Amino acid sequence: MANVIKIKKGLDINLKGKASDVLLTGKSSDSYAIVPDDYNGIVPKVIVKAGDKVLAGSPLMVDKNRPEIRFVSPVSGEVTAVNRGEKRKVLSIVVKPDAEIKYEDFGKKSVSSLKAGEIKEALLNSGLWPFIKQRPYDMVANPEEAPRDIFVTAFYSAPLAPDFQFILKGQESDFQTGLDALAKLTAGKVYLGIKAGVAIAPKTVEIVEIEGPHPAGNVGVLINHTKPVNKGEVVWTLNADDVLLIGRLFNKGIADFTRLVAITGSETTERGYIKTIVGCTIKSLVEGKILEGGKHIRIISGNVLTGKKVGKDNYLRAYDNQITVIPEGDDVNELFGWAMPGFGKFSASRTYFTWLLGKNKEYVLDARIKGGKRAMIMSNEYDRVFPMDIMPEQLLKAVITFDIDKMENLGIYEVAPEDFALCEFVDTSKIEIQKIIRQGLNVLYKEMN
Repeated sequence: MANVIKIKKGLDINLKGKASDVLLTGKSSDSYAIVPDDYNGIVPKVIVKAGDKVLAGSPLMVDKNRPEIRFVSPVSGEVTAVNRGEKRKVLSIVVKPDAEIKYEDFGKKSVSSLKAGEIKEALLNSGLWPFIKQRPYDMVANPEEAPRDIFVTAFYSAPLAPDFQFILKGQESDFQTGLDALAKLTAGKVYLGIKAGVAIAPKTVEIVEIEGPHPAGNVGVLINHTKPVNKGEVVWTLNADDVLLIGRLFNKGIADFTRLVAITGSETTERGYIKTIVGCTIKSLVEGKILEGGKHIRIISGNVLTGKKVGKDNYLRAYDNQITVIPEGDDVNELFGWAMPGFGKFSASRTYFTWLLGKNKEYVLDARIKGGKRAMIMSNEYDRVFPMDIMPEQLLKAVITFDIDKMENLGIYEVAPEDFALCEFVDTSKIEIQKIIRQGLNVLYKEMN
């Protein structure tokens, strides 16, 4: 029988524009890219140049400090650009795809007959290792460290998040193989977090059902309510979508980066799922599926709480399985907006009367911040939406002052920026909390290593 976790703290933001359980037709992407900024904790070293021919699975760059960690091309074709910014920072490596994708052959393997070292070597050689993250620090996992446990979340609870049950259809074998491979990489357990009542029951893992509002689906909540991370311990984390990539590697013998991406948001004209490849252009996903004109809309790779603003010429981020399109709000002018009854406006604090309309009402929210930065107000507003056994306000202050002892005592080793996304949403001080936590984790990693 599965363990059951019931979350009371949190907040569901019921936005208009959920993806229907249908497959949409996307346009072909004229280029694909690896963006080093998608991967925390690595220093990119490019090993190709413009004009090189590559296969899907051929390495394009490695981590300078741990060269065994490879980042490979998602498609076959020609490297057209290595884009750099200030101080020669690598911004992206762009590949123009062939008409038909050709793959590096890594060989089909039976996971049951492999040892942990052989599985780890296969993941490193194929470029799938970067999809495994670790806590502490929420960064690409260090292959030289053994994880106490591995945590996988198959419950996406963020606003307009895709339904993993729909994504999983027809891929059950790959999912099981991926979990079997992960189970051999730890002496502990593989914990799989699923939505309460969902019929997903793979073998070789510990099933944990989670019930409650967002961020119930965050892997951080799964860790905190199952087996928290103590100082000196390391755990690995993955999204269920990335487990499918690992399963395909062993079942097919190739690095197949195919992914179902949900097209969501109030400013879309078609909503559903598109079968694409990680690193494709945003244009290939949204062309013909968003409102005409597009001058006052925001395209987000990911969800509205943790995603990144992108343009049509940008690329799908490495870990994302969702595109969200909402109004920008730069064409909205409200007279005495703060003093109006606010019918139709969402409020986490019941400032407007729409809370009387029930949880099923859908809202259209734009990207405006609606206020300026001010001093942090200690009003427990973070605690109301933060379901982890951690004091978020005190931890945030410790990160800002970089008090390492307090950070450790308050639980810095088991959190990631996404765990504070709702705190940032309800924050009346308009503080960029996720950015502060990310910077704090990066500095702490350098300090401790």
